[in-house]
Amino acid sequence: TAAGKGLAVTLAMAAGPPPPLEPNLLPTFPEEGFADKFLRKTRENPLVPLGCLCTVSVLVYGIICFKKGNTRRSQLMMRARVIAQGCTFAALLGGMAATAFKSRQ
Repeated sequence: TAAGKGLAVTLAMAAGPPPPLEPNLLPTFPEEGFADKFLRKTRENPLVPLGCLCTVSVLVYGIICFKKGNTRRSQLMMRARVIAQGCTFAALLGGMAATAFKSRQ
């Protein structure tokens, strides 16, 4: 049967030693630190760090308003934070889609 032949071929392949890996054929990546990677990613998609900064700023201002007792402004800032997070997420998805589209060409 076809299933039996496939199983025999699989077992024969598993019984033999794996093919040797030559170190020269493996890809090498240069060492990239956190700062280098952050700058590279920021250049690729500058809207994501900008959105994160905006989100954190609105959040901090909302917390300050809450501590001062200005509940109306605090609620407004928390709603603005949700909008800022949504825009940041949209920028992230847009950047990923642009990178995927660019890599296909």
